[in-house]
Parts: sequence; C-alpha cells; structure tokens
Amino acid sequence: MLVNGIEYSWSNAVFTVAGNVIAGISEIEYSDELEKVHNWGAGSAPVSRSYGKYEAKGSITLHSSEVERLTRVAPGGDIKAIPPFDITVTFAAQLGQLPVRHKLRSCEFMNNMRGMKQGDEKFDVKLDLIIAEIAWL
Repeated sequence: MLVNGIEYSWSNAVFTVAGNVIAGISEIEYSDELEKVHNWGAGSAPVSRSYGKYEAKGSITLHSSEVERLTRVAPGGDIKAIPPFDITVTFAAQLGQLPVRHKLRSCEFMNNMRGMKQGDEKFDVKLDLIIAEIAWL
C-alpha cells in the first residue's frame, strides 16, 4: 500500500553528459563538502564559525560501450583529455512530485581503466570525476 506516494527513483532519472543523454549508465555517485570550524573565544562555547574550502567529488559507472564511444571522440583517444563538461541528473516529476535537477559543473574524468572477470554478465567501467561544483537545484 502506498502511504506517501512515489519516491524519486532510478527508473525516472535522465542523465546527460556534455549535453548528450546517456543510457548506458549503471551508477553515479556525487557529493560536496564545505569545511566548517568553530572559532573559540572567552568561555567554553564557540563565539563564531569560519568556513574553509569547498570540495565536490564523484564517480560514474558506464557500460563499456559508452566509454568506447567517448574514447572515439576524445582528443588523442584519451577520455582524461576531454575538456571540462557538465553532468546533469534529472528526476522527472511523477504523480505530483516536483522535478529535481542536480548539475555537476565542470567535470573531468580522472582515470581510465577496465576490469572484468569470468561470470560477469556485462562490462561496466567506473570512472572517477573531478567536479568544480554541484548545483542542487
């Protein structure tokens, strides 16, 4: 029985990399962090707070066919040489939900590797990302 409706899910997500919709994706992870510290003064409680550096990071796991397609158009055949691009994750509105969009700005691939073992049904490639900023729209 549905109590509170429908949740955002993988099945209603759309992923774009550099403006192109990517269907061969099996996982994406992204996060950001802002350093925060207490400033101490008189007494035992902090008197203010300071903020440090902002850092965004993530990874994307693509089907090998998507990685090979990117490799074919990459400068020198190296996906690490692809100029910075945006990744957009959009969750379409479902039954009264509002659409949600997360924009990973100025991304680049950090690595290029392959790995597969006997028994694998598909060939996925996990690629680490360097991300300038995440807009949680």
